[in-house]
Amino acid sequence: METAELEKIHAAKVVDARGTACPGPLLEAKKAIGTVSVGQTIEVWSGDPSTKKDLPKWAAKVGHEFLGALEADGYDRMFLVRRK
Repeated sequence: METAELEKIHAAKVVDARGTACPGPLLEAKKAIGTVSVGQTIEVWSGDPSTKKDLPKWAAKVGHEFLGALEADGYDRMFLVRRK
């Protein structure tokens, strides 16, 4: 998804995992995805660079959709859609 499109997303839930190292952000995302309805988006904030690789792999493995990531001031904003 293009940067401009990602910037327009209004997430149903924002997970601030900036103070945690791997696997913390992934675990927080796993918990959060279950709190939104199918079709809704969560936004995960993480300063751990490995999260940007791990989150799309996990989403694909379990059937959710990783939309992409935006760079913010010292962290990444990643977007996932709950698909099941």
